[in-house]
Amino acid sequence: MKRVGILLKVKKDKIDEYREEHKHVWPEMKAALSRQGWHNYSLFLTEDGHLFGYFETPADFETALKGMETEPINEKWQAAMADYFEALGGKRADESMVVLEEVFHID
Repeated sequence: MKRVGILLKVKKDKIDEYREEHKHVWPEMKAALSRQGWHNYSLFLTEDGHLFGYFETPADFETALKGMETEPINEKWQAAMADYFEALGGKRADESMVVLEEVFHID
């Protein structure tokens, strides 16, 4: 399994709404993520809106992301989430994720 860390920035005035939305992630979205190899997916949010995501995948980030592009529910989810994020530059949030380099992992 490859471990993937990602960063995004939630708009400060949308943090509470973003938290609330993620208490009720659509079952179809969860199923799509699982089908496409997004395992142990977690999101962590700071008070100022920095969002850190982590997941494990049997492939790599690009393959996992391309897999989600084949899922019709992903387009709907991305549209629903678009207004929550800063600096997307006309892209979807999943296209704007900053992928972090793993520099340490304790076995």
